[in-house]
Amino acid sequence: MPTPSVPSTGVSPLQVTQSEVFSQIQSDVLLSSSLWANIALAGLSALLFVYMGRNVSSGRAKLIWGATLMIPLVSISSYTGLVSGLTVGLIEMPAGHALAGEEVLSQWGRYLTWALSTPMILLALGLLADVDRGSLFTVIAADVGMCITGLAAALTTSSYLMRWVFYGISCAFFAVVLYALLTEWAAAATAAGTDEIFDTLRILTVVLWLGYPIVWALGVEGLALVQSVGLTSWAYSALDIVAKYVFAFLLLRWVAANERTVANAGSAGAAAPADD
Repeated sequence: MPTPSVPSTGVSPLQVTQSEVFSQIQSDVLLSSSLWANIALAGLSALLFVYMGRNVSSGRAKLIWGATLMIPLVSISSYTGLVSGLTVGLIEMPAGHALAGEEVLSQWGRYLTWALSTPMILLALGLLADVDRGSLFTVIAADVGMCITGLAAALTTSSYLMRWVFYGISCAFFAVVLYALLTEWAAAATAAGTDEIFDTLRILTVVLWLGYPIVWALGVEGLALVQSVGLTSWAYSALDIVAKYVFAFLLLRWVAANERTVANAGSAGAAAPADD
């Protein structure tokens, strides 16, 4: 479906009325369904995770469960903001872009979602692997930086080049996250005895998270090889469904069945300084 567009008016994305954006979203079945599907799945996931974590008792397992539960809770709030038009706007693409001079629908609220939900994913993984606090802080900070500079890339209208500069900075932050997941955190998980589930989750995370910058580059925000906002939105939503809800389900199921291993990993990490 062609990208929704209107004649150029130079209007800031924050000056377009929510009712106009809301109407445009609801009139695009492909776009609106990509948002409502996530709202429904996030709500069901939150209820399921509350039930799955009802018997978790150790402190470390509770922290992992709490981080896991926050993933769908953040998502349902964010997707409600998107479908209502609160965190969506029209932006005029700069010269050099395939849609230069046209106003296209920007779902900039997705970046706020990722800035809040992806740190919860990394927090849960870090606790599972029993990584040190310094590494955990660094990786989460890089993740937030990745999301914020991704937002800057999506909203920059002054220069097409600057959009890609922000994109490159975002990818550099992403490289820090990937390096930790594939090296240091993997080794920590082996030492903690949680490597079996950690390896599964890190592969899932790395593969799916690589999909986001690819969708950006190919979609309407980047090269616009795919000029349908609805298709781009579904690509992001499909990644979110697996990277968040399926990920969280696999993690919480394992933690609930192996709580002693998780608790012992935390105890071992806490005892390490005393052994020195």
